[in-house]
Amino acid sequence: MMLWLIVIVILLAVGAAGFYISTYNGMVKSRNWTEEAWSQIDVQLKRRNDLIPNLLSTVKGYAKHEQETLEKVIKMRNQLVEMPADNRQETMAVSNQLTDSLKSIFALSESYPDLKANAEFGKLMEELTNTENKIAYARQLFNSSATRFNNKIETFPGNVLAGAHNFQKVAYLETPTEEKAVPKVSFD
Repeated sequence: MMLWLIVIVILLAVGAAGFYISTYNGMVKSRNWTEEAWSQIDVQLKRRNDLIPNLLSTVKGYAKHEQETLEKVIKMRNQLVEMPADNRQETMAVSNQLTDSLKSIFALSESYPDLKANAEFGKLMEELTNTENKIAYARQLFNSSATRFNNKIETFPGNVLAGAHNFQKVAYLETPTEEKAVPKVSFD
């Protein structure tokens, strides 16, 4: 009888240890996936930052009096390059402002037919548009990864282990308010 009791206690201890290890490792993996998703955003932001100087030098030749718009884009790009890597919310806020400014650059092509016809400008616009789409996808991936991680550390029994090991909830990247507004469509 005593032997069975010892075997049961050992099995329960091994099972509890296995559960603990499995739960902890699951949280670490989820946190790492979230970090990897942020890294993808960072890669795309760098790609965009590398493309911007080429786009601006192409535009400068056509739109000399649009200097203020160009300087604004350069300023935000430089601010984004110098931003600390751990400041995600601020990085995305500046990135969103830069995206809005790039829309102004793209709109310039409508005012300058020669610019619109420039093959280099078209190629750069296409690259930036693709990069913007990749940034949007990477943001979505980050938020999905953050959801999985947050669910693991906020639900029982993970929340007990998360508290013991100081796992912190990851903040989602949110869409700026101005981008949520319904666009006006007019056929005037």
